[in-house]
Amino acid sequence: MRYVDGFVLSIPNKKLKFYKKMATDAGKVWKKFGALEYMECVAEDMNPQHVTFTFPKMAKAKKNEKVFFSFIVFKSRAHRDSVNKKVMAFFEKKYKDKKDQEMPFDMKRMAYGGFEAIVDL
Repeated sequence: MRYVDGFVLSIPNKKLKFYKKMATDAGKVWKKFGALEYMECVAEDMNPQHVTFTFPKMAKAKKNEKVFFSFIVFKSRAHRDSVNKKVMAFFEKKYKDKKDQEMPFDMKRMAYGGFEAIVDL
């Protein structure tokens, strides 16, 4: 069964261009090493009826931020682990001199998890 890594994070409006470039570059790396899909999605409809806990609330988004839901799709968890090992090795080598590089978002407000697909149509 396919496996998905999912992320929710808030990006300050002034850093959107930087984040989009970073995410585009990252997506190419994940795909190069075998990810099936890589998506970065910006929140658009965040006022659904009958729902009290939304992505912006979860990400503690500020008024000057956009909320992103991002995900990477793999064949299985074992495939995810294999791909991510290669991706992390690539990034460690590429950014070895930039360990303290500024991120375009607050890592403390990022949500992440790995998910096994139970319905995959």
